[in-house]
Amino acid sequence: MTRDTNTMTPRERQDHLLEVVSSQRFLRKLGLGNEVPFFICPFPAGDAVDMEQVRAQLVRQLANRGVTVLDINLYDLAIEMLRERGIWDELIAAEQGVTKDELKELLQNVLDPETHLIPEIGKRLASQSFDVLFLSGVGEVFPYIRSHNVLNNLQSTAKEKPTLMFFPGNYTHALASGASLDLFGILHDDKYYRAFNIFNYEV
Repeated sequence: MTRDTNTMTPRERQDHLLEVVSSQRFLRKLGLGNEVPFFICPFPAGDAVDMEQVRAQLVRQLANRGVTVLDINLYDLAIEMLRERGIWDELIAAEQGVTKDELKELLQNVLDPETHLIPEIGKRLASQSFDVLFLSGVGEVFPYIRSHNVLNNLQSTAKEKPTLMFFPGNYTHALASGASLDLFGILHDDKYYRAFNIFNYEV
């Protein structure tokens, strides 16, 4: 069943997510046809603040049901990595003296998913016991980190447990054009085909 997530209230999304993510069918990766267990939770960008609260409440509700979430915010992780590499203060100081394109290129190099970001996520996956991975902060790290690049590079690292990406925009499937992650509902160039829309997953 295809649901119009744009018309769902944050509470309806939360109720659906709790039912699905706490289910054995979801946790055991059943019904995926050998695809990677990646799920997209799309929502209107205007609901971002409400969905942050939904995500935080969901982590607590799932814990009460015995489901452990590894909760990674890509924006927080990016800042942490920049601080660890000793370039956060340099970036802040240089920001006014460089163009947006120069800053974007610098951040893309330092936070490249394949060489830097995914290995850092991989360390966290290996060092903690969890049942499901939550990824958020997608809108905050645009345009220097693109969601489809994260998912593409994460496929080999995070296939043992389900991954749920909270996505401010649309995740659409069309026979003619394939699947598309449309960030904020307006950017239509991020092709990603292997994830499932969590709101179409029933238990």
